[in-house]
Amino acid sequence: MSRMVRKQVYIEPSQEELLKQQARELGVTESEVIRRGIDQVGRVVTGLPLDQAAWQDELAFIRERARLQSQGRTRRWTREELYADRLKRFSR
Repeated sequence: MSRMVRKQVYIEPSQEELLKQQARELGVTESEVIRRGIDQVGRVVTGLPLDQAAWQDELAFIRERARLQSQGRTRRWTREELYADRLKRFSR
């Protein structure tokens, strides 16, 4: 085992209960549960920071596409008609 560094932390009583329960269920020490938790958090991929300019460009593109697609078109169906059709098809 590699060299360990001692850390002292404060946790909530509910976290202590969970820690003890997990250690019991896994058959390991509470310290091992904490180490595994830290390792797991370290593997989580964080999202990239948003590029606001790129997002604004994308939003403008989406709005323009929606505008072009809706020009001169009206729906020929209602939501209720769609639901009725699906119910009829899936209730067979």
